[in-house]
Amino acid sequence: ESKYNSPSTVQLQIIRNTSFFNKHSADQLWKGVTSVSNAGKKRGRGKGIGQKRAKDLNRGQMIGVGKENIVWPGLNAPIIRGKELVKREKLPKDEERMNEILKLRDNMGRFRPLRLDPLERGWSGNRMPGRSIGEPDAIGEDAFEDFDTKVLETKTVCTMSGIFGRVRRLSMFVITGNGNGLAGFALAKGNGMKSVMRKVKARAAQKLIYIERYNDHTVYHDFYCRFYQTKIFVKRKPAGYGLVCHRAIKTMCEVIGIKDLYAKVEGPSNVQHITKAFFIGLLQQKTHQQLAEEKGLHLVEFREETSNFPKVLCSPEVTPLRKLDQIPPTEELDYNLYTMDGKVELKRKNYPPGYTLLPSWNIHLKKLAKYRNHDKIRLELMAEHDRLCSFYSDQYPECDPLYDHKKLEDQESESY
Repeated sequence: ESKYNSPSTVQLQIIRNTSFFNKHSADQLWKGVTSVSNAGKKRGRGKGIGQKRAKDLNRGQMIGVGKENIVWPGLNAPIIRGKELVKREKLPKDEERMNEILKLRDNMGRFRPLRLDPLERGWSGNRMPGRSIGEPDAIGEDAFEDFDTKVLETKTVCTMSGIFGRVRRLSMFVITGNGNGLAGFALAKGNGMKSVMRKVKARAAQKLIYIERYNDHTVYHDFYCRFYQTKIFVKRKPAGYGLVCHRAIKTMCEVIGIKDLYAKVEGPSNVQHITKAFFIGLLQQKTHQQLAEEKGLHLVEFREETSNFPKVLCSPEVTPLRKLDQIPPTEELDYNLYTMDGKVELKRKNYPPGYTLLPSWNIHLKKLAKYRNHDKIRLELMAEHDRLCSFYSDQYPECDPLYDHKKLEDQESESY
């Protein structure tokens, strides 16, 4: 038989030593899963990319330890144990090893955000605006003790470059202050959150302004301020009123140290415009001493709580005091009108509700006519006698609404 016709005993097996998975590193492979290109972002791809995280598949594994569980002297076991030479041998399979590795990999990709304390949260959920980012870093030997920095606005901004294309950066607008009248605001941009926070706090600390406050709790007088089309009407309030205003103004007041205030924003609610308008109004307000010096008159306060008893708040010290015959009849002496620079706020008329025009409303008023002064009398009795009583209470104690009638019945039964 010819040697050419004999069956061949050699079998050739083609093996590819390179493939997509072994010619790229693990970081490159994971990048294809956890990121998206700029062109893909423009088309709306990769919206859930931020939720995916790269897993380290080597975690939990050791060199020399595999599925077969073989002892390799010098690799996963010592060469000599005591006086004996360790030999290579195969041990029973470890069934729990692979389950533990898979469990570790499942827990690896999960991301649970840190829970914020309710007092540390911002204006909305866990977003940055309204949150505190700490005091500014010390400059040399000067430390900013008792200072606090709060974020007013964060946003992503883009610039177009001929080399890099559309470059995205983070913009942050903050205000810092010590809660005692000293405050400053600044804007900074950067690539990372930490670098932007450090930069913007340093800038705000370099632009500190001292704000005058009345009795360390409110502004000196009502004022109107404006920046471009954003208008703010600010009114001072007594102690205990609180801060009734825009959330950005409330955050600024907390940092400055203003506790009682009412403010109404009209027009665009741009946070940067609101901040600049509010600071312009605070810087333009005049203290009582400045008003007395400008007018050359006593500054007198009348309050309803003190039955409009006149109280002199301030008197001119440098300017000579004018007399009544030296004041022109056309000069404005109203405090609010003078501090508002002659401007009067236009208030919308409060129209009565529609149900007050119905016949049933008159019937309702007639039914409540006998109770119309009860609340006022009750308040006066509590203020004068510290209890609810009438002119019969001394002679007939049972007329007192707080009198114990059961005790009276027991006393009467004992007397009989």
